[in-house]
Amino acid sequence: MFFNVLIVDDSKSIRSVIKKIISISGFKMEHCFEAENGREALQAMNKNWMDIILSDINMPEMNGLKMLEEMQKDESLANIPVIIISTESRDERIKEAFRLGAKGFLKKPFAPEEVKKTLYDVLGVSDEKNNGGDDGDDGDFDF
Repeated sequence: MFFNVLIVDDSKSIRSVIKKIISISGFKMEHCFEAENGREALQAMNKNWMDIILSDINMPEMNGLKMLEEMQKDESLANIPVIIISTESRDERIKEAFRLGAKGFLKKPFAPEEVKKTLYDVLGVSDEKNNGGDDGDDGDFDF
C-alpha cells in the first residue's frame, strides 16, 4: 500500500531531510507534497488527496496549530491524520496540538525507525515485511 504524504515546514532543507528519512525508513510513498506553512498546506490539501501530514508547529504566515484548527472546520480535511514534527517540547503546546486533532508527535531530531513506526501507528497499518504476506497456506496440500 502506498500513501500520499504532505510535509509542512518553513525550511526547505528540513522538508528535504524529512522526505529523505521517510524514504530511508522504507515507508511507501506514492506522492510527497511539500508546503512552507499552514496556508500552503491547506491549499495543497484542497487540490490533492492526502493520506497523512507531517507538520512543524512554528512557521510564519500560518503555524501548525492554526492549520490544525482550520482543518477541523472542514469535514473533508478533519479526518486527515497529522503528525507534529517539532523541536517544541513544552507540554502545553504538545497537548494543544493533540487537542486540535494531531494524532502523533515526533521530536526533532528523530531516527528513521521512529518516523516509520509513527507513520504506520497513526495510519493503523502494519509494515508489509512484518505482515509476512501470509495467506494462511502452510504449504501442505489439502485434498
